[in-house]
Amino acid sequence: MATIGDVARVAGVSRSTASYALSGKRSISPAVRQRVQAAVAELGYTPNAGARALATSQTNVLGLLARFLDDEFAPAMLEYILGVTHMARRLGYDTLLVSEEDGVRALHRLARSRKVDGFVLLNVAENDQRLAALEEVGHPAALVGLPGGDAGVDVFDLDFEAGGRLMVDRMHGLGHRELILVSQPEHVLERGGAYVWRLANAVRDRAEALGVRVHAYHGAAAQPDIGADLTRFLDAHPHATGLLLNNEAAAAALPSVLGARGLSAPGDLSVIGRYSDDFARTFSLPFSAIDSAADRLGRSAVERLVGRISGQIPAAEAATVELLPPMIIDRGSLAPPRSDP
Repeated sequence: MATIGDVARVAGVSRSTASYALSGKRSISPAVRQRVQAAVAELGYTPNAGARALATSQTNVLGLLARFLDDEFAPAMLEYILGVTHMARRLGYDTLLVSEEDGVRALHRLARSRKVDGFVLLNVAENDQRLAALEEVGHPAALVGLPGGDAGVDVFDLDFEAGGRLMVDRMHGLGHRELILVSQPEHVLERGGAYVWRLANAVRDRAEALGVRVHAYHGAAAQPDIGADLTRFLDAHPHATGLLLNNEAAAAALPSVLGARGLSAPGDLSVIGRYSDDFARTFSLPFSAIDSAADRLGRSAVERLVGRISGQIPAAEAATVELLPPMIIDRGSLAPPRSDP
């Protein structure tokens, strides 16, 4: 088992410098800290949590608050969790996953127990009650998801408004003038899933400005209901030539729905989704999509949080909001609409 001495040797620093770089107890240059963190990752070094807590009042554990909700697609949530846990491990931190429904109670309980050094929050709602609890407990935190108003902590999210505009622009540029938009279930919107309306409103506004007709729907989060929904939407709008998906379950179900109808993409219908590249590979999805960047967002949140905990980012530095610009990964499902014979 690797020791702190092994870490110091590989990083080319003294034992005390390696210890300070990991504890944040003294100011260490970013270059040295990076070498030490790389050595930790290479050796698989794991500090003794009990001894570390006594020496530094730190546990090297991050609290991850995430819920697996019935009206959202569980595999998509796993992408965010993996991003958080992988980066935490790389930086020498363990992750305590808490899926308790009452996030406020969970925050207070973990803060009192002194089991974690900071929090990462997923499933962030527009008016998320956990933000007030974060302010009360005073622990460093980072959010994956944009709440309404000033969160007071670092926030990382995809720019869903820009994503909606990009979807419409790409379809319009190819000549499509009638589209179907399938969003997450209405329950997601009702409980504060602002990313749903952020993308949908941007699609509507951009389409109106460009003279594109959009039929907007909310679809189910699982089979067989989402398959039936897609069939119903396509039946209702036989002249639509493009499909926009802000619903991972819809993307996973679409190949079988198109196959049952004898349709292909992009021959009969152009398709743009919104999900991660890993998600597309897992379900062998042939559709072009805006990368939801789940892994990247989780990693960015942890990196910033650890910087706050270690003191590498000064406590006085204002919280930041980082919205990743959308990018379409082209998988060949976009083409000009087919002309009628």
